[in-house]
Amino acid sequence: MNTLLHLEAVAPSAMGLAVVLAAGAGSRMGHRPKGLLHINGQSLIQRTLALLREAGIEDLVVVLGEHHDALAPLLQSLGVATVFNPQAMALGIASSQRLGLAQMQASHPWVMMALADQPLLQARDVRVLIDAFANRPPGMQALYPLVNGQPGNPVLFSRMAVAEILSTPSDMACKAWRQAQSARVLAWPSDHLGYVTDLDTPQDIEKLQQETGWTCTWPIGS
Repeated sequence: MNTLLHLEAVAPSAMGLAVVLAAGAGSRMGHRPKGLLHINGQSLIQRTLALLREAGIEDLVVVLGEHHDALAPLLQSLGVATVFNPQAMALGIASSQRLGLAQMQASHPWVMMALADQPLLQARDVRVLIDAFANRPPGMQALYPLVNGQPGNPVLFSRMAVAEILSTPSDMACKAWRQAQSARVLAWPSDHLGYVTDLDTPQDIEKLQQETGWTCTWPIGS
């Protein structure tokens, strides 16, 4: 049995599975759980899950780590499945990605690997990626948005790609597979900065507020 895994069952869907990575410690954010940052009154993790659902993805799983106790009750109230990775910091992001990918069911034609801290993304941006993946050239097993030469997120992986990633050594995951299989990965061009904008530092939050006029606040006690 995999000792890293604590799973609340994910229901099957005709759509793919969205894996939301929220296992980071938020060290550059004062060790706060970034998912609890409120933007215009809504937490960032709620915002992310809502746009994924609005894009048509019903099956969602959030990978949690150091801030499991802070985030899990909220996710449970939202009816969202979670995977707990207690060694997220020790083993790195690859371990969290692999735990998420391992939740793919037979009914899922693809997995979307998403971040929990991309505030500019909207449902239509996710829908565009899903449509582009559905119409990808033959042989392409993954797709990511490319904005002004910068790779972005979310990233979609076919069933074949997921199987191949999970067959690699345990310290390897999505990035290593994409680098090794670049000829089978579609870089989808876009000019939308939402694909490459995330919140890692207090300066990122300040910049977001200045550029959008949005209100960003931390809940009391976080």
